[in-house]
Amino acid sequence: MEVIKLTNLTKDFGKFRALNNINLSVNQGEIFGFIGPNGAGKSTTIRIILGLLKATSGSVEVFGLDAFNDTILIHENLAYVGAEANLWGNLTGGEVIDILLKMSKVSDYTLRDELIKKFDLDTSKKCRTYSKGNKQKVTLIAALAANVDLYIFDEPTSGLDPLMENVFQEIILDLKKKGKTIFLSSHILSEVEKVCDKIAIIKDGKIVDSGSLSDMRHLTRSKFTIKTKDNIALDNIKGIHNVQRNDDQLIFLVENYLVNQVLLELGKYKLENFQANPPTLEDLFLSYYENKAN
Repeated sequence: MEVIKLTNLTKDFGKFRALNNINLSVNQGEIFGFIGPNGAGKSTTIRIILGLLKATSGSVEVFGLDAFNDTILIHENLAYVGAEANLWGNLTGGEVIDILLKMSKVSDYTLRDELIKKFDLDTSKKCRTYSKGNKQKVTLIAALAANVDLYIFDEPTSGLDPLMENVFQEIILDLKKKGKTIFLSSHILSEVEKVCDKIAIIKDGKIVDSGSLSDMRHLTRSKFTIKTKDNIALDNIKGIHNVQRNDDQLIFLVENYLVNQVLLELGKYKLENFQANPPTLEDLFLSYYENKAN
């Protein structure tokens, strides 16, 4: 079942085209990663999905409903957390969480209490005294304690320390097991790589690639590190790039479809140490942005 479906989505702000013919679908029970640099169109896309902006052309459906015309009905089964938490400064964190949960018609606060402990939040303090990270915890707790089918996160761990980032990741993986759907826009590539089933990369308002990480990794190169006293002419071996030499240690990249041939060539030499690391999401991401002219 498609929970989110974008078809030929285009958004113009005057003469500026922020989104250009985007097609994207998110299925029930998926954690979908949406990545790109500032200004690529991530937040604009999310605002349209939330019904806060109207598309110039194309269609956006959430739960099979029109994202702009059926916003109220959609939001009854949706929770959202943005990168900046704007809270009522004179209220305590606990009071803000309770207000938000009442708006979501949550009456059982068992999960709320569990999340407060996991995120180690002092709910007795006024929100104006909170750090950015603690403000973010308030909105995350309120969203995660709501019993909805779709969670949309736009840079949700902004301001959190690595320990709390791990807590968030564990929670959304648990939500996935329960059949919930998560749409995650994050600048932390390791986070996206760890939790997401599928990924879409947006550049200049266009989706430049999408799919599972394993499907997309064929576009990148594996990193090899070897240690040997033999004189290996790596530059003459097909599929090897960016050779770095440091005494008897060699670091280089290998085209994935030529890995077997490269290993056969390396097997002709005496290697004291050998390491091979698969391409990461960061490698894939940078491959699209290292040349801005593309």
